[in-house]
Amino acid sequence: MSKINKYIFLGLLVFSINVNADKFVSIGDFADQMAVKHGFDKSQIISWISQAKRKQNIIRLMTIPRRTPGRKKRRGRPWYKYQGKFITRNHIDNGVRYWRRNRHILKRAEKKYGVPAEIIIAIIGVETRYGRNKGGFRIIDALKTLSFDYLRRADFFRQELEHFFLLAREEGSNPLTLKGSYAGAFGIGQFMPSSFRRYAVDFNGDGRRDIWNNHADAIGSVANYFNKFGWEEGKPVMKATQVRSSNAAETLLGLKFEPRYTLAQLKRMGARYNGNESDDTKVMFVDLRTRIGTAYWIGFKNYYVITRYNHSKHYAMAVYQLSQEIARIYEERYN
Repeated sequence: MSKINKYIFLGLLVFSINVNADKFVSIGDFADQMAVKHGFDKSQIISWISQAKRKQNIIRLMTIPRRTPGRKKRRGRPWYKYQGKFITRNHIDNGVRYWRRNRHILKRAEKKYGVPAEIIIAIIGVETRYGRNKGGFRIIDALKTLSFDYLRRADFFRQELEHFFLLAREEGSNPLTLKGSYAGAFGIGQFMPSSFRRYAVDFNGDGRRDIWNNHADAIGSVANYFNKFGWEEGKPVMKATQVRSSNAAETLLGLKFEPRYTLAQLKRMGARYNGNESDDTKVMFVDLRTRIGTAYWIGFKNYYVITRYNHSKHYAMAVYQLSQEIARIYEERYN
């Protein structure tokens, strides 16, 4: 390929990427919108964003490797490797200690929101190792990078940047100092800015929603999040099942990943489930790769609620299994 043709090709490639990406919005356009929509000083927004840094490592972390044409699609990390990262003796013991330290707050959260203490604890354990790993990126650096240099999801992250400036104003915080993950999530429970504004609560009554440092606020906020997404108090999360045949498994795995089907429907499709829930219970079908083969599960509404925190079936199962182990050990030691 000649040098000229190479440049033409690269130009067409960039053009094709841009026409398929989110519509480009400049920092000035964004600042105008913040001024008109929310009454911010345009120059202040521009000043804050200009003091943020573009982080190439954030782009790298967010970019999912593309599959090479002609090669088989990779199956991704199996459940048992994900399980080995989170369902560990260290995670369980630290979760039990976290429960003991915060038992009064957790009991109050259970009573108010109907969410079990062990589920709240497991979320915090999986997200930040009980508050010890909250992220070291400046949130404004992450959101600037993803809003203006990551075109694939720029619209989403600009909305989060909008919420970020709003929460900083509402909470009296300096947007240049707040830290979190490379994707813009923050605090003990790792909330995105929009989730913070919708679901974070002042659970200790000091007039602030400090989920960065205050475990009472973090616990109450996680519980409120689950409550608002429909957690059903006292109901199951998931239970193991078997299938009639490989064809039945294939049919069941073709269903939507949400509890829109009844147990009766799944049984007719080939699920061999022997639980005592009524046949009209709404459920979903879940598969997980273990070291000895694929295991199948019936997921109930509460399992789906966990996936609203993170849409991964592995994540939801890790939270559930960690919660059960923490509850078991806590019961043995303290009840």
